[in-house]
Amino acid sequence: MVLEGNPEVGSPRTSDLQHPENQGSCVLSSPSEDAQPGEEPIKYGELISTPLVSKALSNRGQHSISYTLSRSHSVIVEYTHDSDTDMFQIGRSTENMIDFVVTDTSPGGGAAEGPSAQSTISRYACRILCDRRPPYTARIYAAGFDASSNIFLGERAAKWRTPDGLMDGLTTNGVLVMHPAGGFSEDSAPGVWREISVCGNVYTLRDSRSAQQRGKLVENESNVLQDGSLIDLCGATLLWRTPAGLLRAPTLKQLEAQRQEANAARPQCPVGLSTLAFPSPARGRTAPDKQQPWVYVRCGHVHGYHGWGCRRERGPQERECPLCRLVGPYVPLWLGQEAGLCLDPGPPSHAFAPCGHVCSEKTARYWAQTPLPHGTHAFHAACPFCGAWLTGEHGCVRLIFQGPLD
Repeated sequence: MVLEGNPEVGSPRTSDLQHPENQGSCVLSSPSEDAQPGEEPIKYGELISTPLVSKALSNRGQHSISYTLSRSHSVIVEYTHDSDTDMFQIGRSTENMIDFVVTDTSPGGGAAEGPSAQSTISRYACRILCDRRPPYTARIYAAGFDASSNIFLGERAAKWRTPDGLMDGLTTNGVLVMHPAGGFSEDSAPGVWREISVCGNVYTLRDSRSAQQRGKLVENESNVLQDGSLIDLCGATLLWRTPAGLLRAPTLKQLEAQRQEANAARPQCPVGLSTLAFPSPARGRTAPDKQQPWVYVRCGHVHGYHGWGCRRERGPQERECPLCRLVGPYVPLWLGQEAGLCLDPGPPSHAFAPCGHVCSEKTARYWAQTPLPHGTHAFHAACPFCGAWLTGEHGCVRLIFQGPLD
């Protein structure tokens, strides 16, 4: 997806607004028929508006962030236009100001469905500002501007004054970022998850996802996105790739050549002796093909499909491998087709457990060692191709193919 940006948020200007008790309210009153001179009129009541009514918030051409400290006190930070940057917004909302719409991802790769599947992703989750001049640095900030060009942090949101007197805060469920150690390459290792504030500062994680107490400021880290940075929006995790990084990633043509090379080796089922072949991506991932390779994810032995060896007392998908007798899930193998998720163009030698997505060894081991945020304070490794939570000791397995007997 190509996003076309707007030159937007630049330098902030802060106004500290104290709201007297009667400001923003309308008093409904009438003088009494027999009122004496100087006597107070009859007060029927008051219509109270929110304490955030101001010229800045009512002007859609003026971007601003409102920090509500109490019912009678709020701080509004106004932003000026910056012709040197482009702003892109990410969130659950389908309104025009959101450039990239995201939905909750359930384990298995689909969007969360059903009436009970309430989204935890904010409508205006975060914004990314990109420099228009080389090296085109991209920076991430929590929260996005709504249709009125405003960001509201209510009384319950974590917020504070910084040592230099400016305001900052966190969104309800937070925006977490993890930069890989060593870049996104063959030598990559998972980094440390941090939380990004509304002003782009970096903090350690809160005790739980929506706790009001912020973590500690990490002064030696920044909100600049790197190749391979992970962005978690509490319901969906995004991977940031740079143009230079994508040049090192395998192409779809390379992935197709690897599929054809694997099929040209004519791997066989060691029991049924039938020839196995990975289906073409154009066919789509529907029902497994007759020649589809299947794997016992505990041991890695690759077979054709068969209906024997079931151990239903252990579970509906539990099978006993006829070669090594290990019992575990028995699933079809699918080649991972999203090249941007791959660390290198290595051969498809490993599969994630228990989903069966196939990729190179270094790609499989990296993602199996990368904990992704789950729930309020848990972390769990997941398959990057479908989002399924990984199981087993290593989360992936080396595939053991049998070549043709002739």
